[in-house]
Amino acid sequence: MSSTSTDTDRSSPFSKRQKRRVIAKLFFLIAGTLSFFLSVALWFITEDIQTAIYVGLWVPSLFSLGALVLAHEGDR
Repeated sequence: MSSTSTDTDRSSPFSKRQKRRVIAKLFFLIAGTLSFFLSVALWFITEDIQTAIYVGLWVPSLFSLGALVLAHEGDR
């Protein structure tokens, strides 16, 4: 049997657009999570409270930016 283009399309259940959305979601989720852990480390390990609070504010900012980017991506 010869391989057709429909065989290669079936090997991936996600379209390119869906893959980009998943990668974008993961990027913002990982960035927010790393920001949270960095904030906790700054608070408890270095006891630099002001910097820890500043970095902690990145978490909702990153998640909001991710939601905005993904909402804009959905308009296409």
